[in-house]
Amino acid sequence: MHDYIEVEFRTGRLGYYQNTFNLPISPEDLIIVEVERGEDIGQVVNLSASGKDLGTQTATTPGRVYKIRRIATADDIERMHNLPEEEEKAAATFASILTRYPFEMKLIETVFQFDGNKLTFFFTAEGRIDFRVFVRELATVFRTRIELHQTTGRDEARRLGGFGMCGIQYCCGNFLKHFNQVTIKMAKDQNLAGNLAKISGPCGRLLCCLNFEEDFYVEEGRGLPLLGTCVNLKGKKMFVYKTDVLNKRVHLSDENQALTELDLEAFNALEVLSVPDIETC
Repeated sequence: MHDYIEVEFRTGRLGYYQNTFNLPISPEDLIIVEVERGEDIGQVVNLSASGKDLGTQTATTPGRVYKIRRIATADDIERMHNLPEEEEKAAATFASILTRYPFEMKLIETVFQFDGNKLTFFFTAEGRIDFRVFVRELATVFRTRIELHQTTGRDEARRLGGFGMCGIQYCCGNFLKHFNQVTIKMAKDQNLAGNLAKISGPCGRLLCCLNFEEDFYVEEGRGLPLLGTCVNLKGKKMFVYKTDVLNKRVHLSDENQALTELDLEAFNALEVLSVPDIETC
């Protein structure tokens, strides 16, 4: 048996658990696992876990190893199927109580822990909110531990789901385990920084797929000149204002903004006057 098994919860969160009882577990099985406060239900994703993923979990819960309790029974599965109805009622109660408070929150998702020991509300809001009194009232009404999590635009997109401009389900709601940083430099490396609206997702952030392709563009672009490189083309000074990584072509412009396009081989045959400061050209 593998030391750790990867489990996905109803919220999309991933956890890694030891099968200490050597249960006959297969991918897609529903199982009951230990959590910080009680038990929760999840689905087996993989029968092994990478060191990187385990390192992430160890960092968040140092010194604690959670175990798999049992394979979910028919009663457990029926209980899980009833949770959405309870969560819908809890969301309505949340909205009703919220009207008595002076701040605005957009409720994204309501999640009951399987054993009922915790109720989590995921929301978005402008800025930080002091909701301590609000949480105490919620705890009095629901008589369980209450957690409020303020999420980002990307978290909201992942929880609500949808389809991107490519026609495929959002990466964050499909296969992406962790959000990686996406920067404007990546857009520039891929010649996509001209119109940020076209390379931003419904979450308002730069598309995650820019991160997927960055290594390719960096590697393929090593042989291309830096933007601003000044060269001598038939006695005329011109500078590089754009490079085409996919087609291995270089775009040049002179002081009068006359444009010229060359393939990489022809460009490399030119005399380089300066690199990479345009002002010296």
